[in-house]
Parts: sequence; structure tokens; C-alpha cells
Amino acid sequence: MKRNTLSGIIIEAAIFVHRELGPGLLESVYQSCLSKELELRGIECRAEVPVPVRYRGEKIPGEGFRLDLLIENQIVVELKAVEKVQPIHLKQLLTYLKLADKPLGLLINFNEFLLKNGITRVANSAHFEEATQ
Repeated sequence: MKRNTLSGIIIEAAIFVHRELGPGLLESVYQSCLSKELELRGIECRAEVPVPVRYRGEKIPGEGFRLDLLIENQIVVELKAVEKVQPIHLKQLLTYLKLADKPLGLLINFNEFLLKNGITRVANSAHFEEATQ
């Protein structure tokens, strides 16, 4: 499935979850519900995917980071339930994309009256051609 199509399905599923639950809940609730909604739509979704940190070609001991959601092993979804998305949240997602070597990410803030105002698409420049497919 093309990434643009897949990202559209993810956004539709997130909007469905938001309409059902509304804003104001914990990020973990949205994560569980979005995972379930994507599963119901036949989309592979893994939650809390560990991503190691590499420095000078070596894996640094320890866990590193965890991706909120990894969809079809292609798209990283970072979920928030905050009053306002900050620039650091976008940088966090970009770092996850680079560490996980994935082309595309979605930052979704469920704490918005209209969810479409809380969705940001982020491309990993190292995968620019792939991210636009």
C-alpha cells in the first residue's frame, strides 16, 4: 500500500477515535483505541516499538526510545494529548524517524476540538523520495 493512502487511513482512524472519545483523555487511551481501530481496518499496527540509539556506528546500551505506533513497518505515529504542540514535539518525531530509519511520520495531538488541527505530517529528508509516495 502506498504511504499516502496508508497515512490517509491512519488519519481517518484517528478522527474516528477522536469523534468517539473527544479530547481530554490520556495519551495511552488514544494509543490503545487507535491501535484497535487500525486493527479493525486490517492495518498492521505495533505499539511501544523499541528503537535503539546508535552512536558512531555502535548501539548504545539501554533501551533507547519507544515509538508510540509503527504502522505497516513504514509510518511512525507519535501521539500527544497536550494543550499545544511545541516545536520540540516535531523534533522528537524527526529524531524517531531518523533513528528508526523510516520515511514518514504523523504527529497527532488528540487534545484539539477538531482533530484535523492537531495533525502534522513529517518526512525524513533521508527518505524524501519514499516519503512522498
